[in-house]
Amino acid sequence: MKKVIYPGTFDPITNGHIDIIERAAELFDEVVVTIAKNPAKSCLFSIEERLEMLNQSLKDFSNVKIDTFDGLVVNYAKSIGAIGMIRGLRAVSDFEYEFQMALMNRKLDNDIKIIFLMPHEKYTYLNSTIVRNLAQFGGETKKFVPECVAKKLREKFADKF
Repeated sequence: MKKVIYPGTFDPITNGHIDIIERAAELFDEVVVTIAKNPAKSCLFSIEERLEMLNQSLKDFSNVKIDTFDGLVVNYAKSIGAIGMIRGLRAVSDFEYEFQMALMNRKLDNDIKIIFLMPHEKYTYLNSTIVRNLAQFGGETKKFVPECVAKKLREKFADKF
């Protein structure tokens, strides 16, 4: 069985993330979407809220599991028997950072393969920061995230409007 992980903060999950997950789910037996607990990042949503949104957004994928992890992503991947790690590349601007991370992860554990997937072109501009900023200023997010996420964003910023 070929298992891969798709790590990220998913603060929140977007339709672009889901597009990558769908592509990975077609290629591998199991995809573990895992929330990285990154103390250096200040997140809008708690781990619990992000888990809830992931579970709701990905419930129709039979071979997708959801988890969280602390520490080095290659150690987590190895601990669950994953053969690789999915990374999304939206634009050339993503490449340099992702390339550096891939090389570092290869140095840490050459057995964990890094698989780069591109989302559909309609999602190349989309990221969680843009969605959070849109919601913060009262913009409609339904085109960019699942309905359950749009609802959570409205609730989060309800006191601003």
